[in-house]
Amino acid sequence: MAVDALDQGGGTAEPVPIYEGGDIEELRQVVGRRLSPHRLTILGPQRLPGRFRAFHEGSVGLYDLAYGAPVRLLAQDLPGFYNAILPQAGAGVVVVNGTALPSSLSVAGPGDVVSMEWDHLAVNGALAMSRDTMTEVAAVRLGDVPQRPLRFRRHLLDRADPAVRSWLALVDAFRQFLLSPLAHRPGLGVRHFERLLVDTLLDVQAHSWSVEVPGVGTTMLPGALRRATAYCEVHADEAVSVSDIAQAARVGVRALREGFRRHLDTTPMAYLRRVRLDHAHRELTAIAEGNATGSVTEVACRWGFTHLGRFSAEYRQAYGRLPSDTSKGRHGLSTNA
Repeated sequence: MAVDALDQGGGTAEPVPIYEGGDIEELRQVVGRRLSPHRLTILGPQRLPGRFRAFHEGSVGLYDLAYGAPVRLLAQDLPGFYNAILPQAGAGVVVVNGTALPSSLSVAGPGDVVSMEWDHLAVNGALAMSRDTMTEVAAVRLGDVPQRPLRFRRHLLDRADPAVRSWLALVDAFRQFLLSPLAHRPGLGVRHFERLLVDTLLDVQAHSWSVEVPGVGTTMLPGALRRATAYCEVHADEAVSVSDIAQAARVGVRALREGFRRHLDTTPMAYLRRVRLDHAHRELTAIAEGNATGSVTEVACRWGFTHLGRFSAEYRQAYGRLPSDTSKGRHGLSTNA
């Protein structure tokens, strides 16, 4: 039995049953209309009633889904939203763009091809985030509207990562909030919670709008800083001044320095040195693996480090070993650079 509607943007005292029953084809159609059209193959007899429930529907929707039978699903493209799969019971496998993930706890979005296989006990939460909301949140953080849709670079939500666990706890808190009387009251509480979930997911998962910042990790930066860091990466082997970086970022030197201090806790030139250090590290690693040739001195000079003692000290501080250890494939520290 299908239920037509849940009030958009509101909380509910209990999750609303959208479908309950034993007709898997009807369930597939209901899920397809609510989320994404998909092909479904039934792999065995139905042993439990199927169900599809909504805790909330809006720019961010929270659902749970159980087919009650072993099934295989294929979604060729998520039409206009990003979906986090949150397994609650049973077992299954998720494949994104042809790669099987080590856990079904995952996230995908427009442009991804997702297939899933579930046993009859599987119950999965689904957090569906609209593409428009994702773009709005990113525009605030980046300072301009992204030119291309966001694509996640990593689809597995790794529970071993403390940040991922914190985000999952936030989803659980959202579910509990939706079941509370407070969610019924007028105001922007639900809307703020939706934005918080999207905003923090962008901090947790590497994606096409994020920048891999040496020594910091993956982060989102305002437009000017994204231009500055991209310039440092491309021109790391050239003589670069802080004025060159500011010109590439299309801001003044003072604003550039303030942006690096506020968002990255460093200076533009210190950031450039770390980029160069990372390039040197990758090259020394390639030498150790037999994929490149050269000496520590040649690598250091190529990336602008003319004082070898200082290079060795900075390298050791960043990577816990000397450059010569890396180039020779050693993990321990030696006494010579």
